Amino acid sequence: MVWFGSNCDSVHSSGASVQIGPTQNSKLVQFMACVGYARVDDKMVGEPVNVNEFQELAREALPKMYYDFYAGGAEDQNTLKENVEALHRIMIRPRVLVDVSRIDMSTTVLGYKISAPILIAPTALHKLAHPEGEVATAKAAASCNTIMVLSFTSTCTVEEVASSCNAIRFFQLYVYKKRDIVAVLVQRAERNGYKALVLTVDTPRLGRRESDIKNKMVAPRLKNLEGLLSIEADSDNGSKLEAYAKETMDASLCWKDIEWLKSITNMPILIKGILTHEDAIKAAEVGVAGIIVSNHGARQLDYTPATINVLEEVVRAVVGRVPVFFDGGVRRGTDVFKALALGAQAVLIGRPVIFGLAAKGENGVRQVIQMLKDELELTMALSGCPSVKDITRGHVRTEHERFHSML
Repeated sequence: MVWFGSNCDSVHSSGASVQIGPTQNSKLVQFMACVGYARVDDKMVGEPVNVNEFQELAREALPKMYYDFYAGGAEDQNTLKENVEALHRIMIRPRVLVDVSRIDMSTTVLGYKISAPILIAPTALHKLAHPEGEVATAKAAASCNTIMVLSFTSTCTVEEVASSCNAIRFFQLYVYKKRDIVAVLVQRAERNGYKALVLTVDTPRLGRRESDIKNKMVAPRLKNLEGLLSIEADSDNGSKLEAYAKETMDASLCWKDIEWLKSITNMPILIKGILTHEDAIKAAEVGVAGIIVSNHGARQLDYTPATINVLEEVVRAVVGRVPVFFDGGVRRGTDVFKALALGAQAVLIGRPVIFGLAAKGENGVRQVIQMLKDELELTMALSGCPSVKDITRGHVRTEHERFHSML
């Protein structure tokens, strides 16, 4: 990365300092803008070339309250950092002299064929990022031939999203104290062609998100709940979202309630928020259709493990009885590859989608997905894997394995 200021007399790159004059500076700006990889006065110049650069575009586009809401994690944000950094510590072991002249990234999720093992995770309140909200995200999912999981706390209704495009859609569910409201929403989702339920199980209460408390984050009205629920969540001391969640979330939800949920729908149920082999075994025993290894984007309990560090534990626990999906920290195609090598059937991406939406609307979401697909395709080619089925455990070495190899 090259950095220079508005009154540049020097360029700093990789620790070296090179003196330049005004004319050279102008030419350098033009060149860096052409390659799309520079900052001038802390602003992006040109098009982003990777998913991480969309985050800075989103920071520039959004009010601080909303950016902090999307980007922040719980308490010290240790797990937020670890979700990304733990992926960095896994090394890829490429195989050579394999015919990779054609790469097939396609896979199936619950029987639905998609172009690549990359799904859109449920994330809240898309209209805070862009006026078209979840409708824009769904259209991008459809154009990329992948699955979108619509958040329970979406700012567009299940009907609006369903009528906007032909994307394969799942519906994320929180269980509220008023179970009749949950039943109505499940029935509406099923009636409108949603293909599965994603039950989020790590939120008996909302995690302590200190940026939301400082910003006094406002809880917008949820269109899906209009006419079903009316709660004015007041909190003079911090986040109104936290106060709203405390009023509505059912903290008594437990394993036996999976049977109740199965009794009110024909949709398969995936369970999101599993981090241990004990809970993975229980999930398989109660008959869920899949498990999503997730720590809620590090927004609930800080100092839980990075999801990539427990993925293999969960995969081994269920021994193939149900598919396992991975959520948390994916920013590169290499991250997708690593998760697949450790046993995930597919990954879910959350914040990158929101950042793409905030920066460029539907096209931004499409660009984010396409960037990850392009990077995954390249990683597969360079690792000797012509299809996702060819990605094996032997293609990665974890930090734990590297440590033991040195003993």
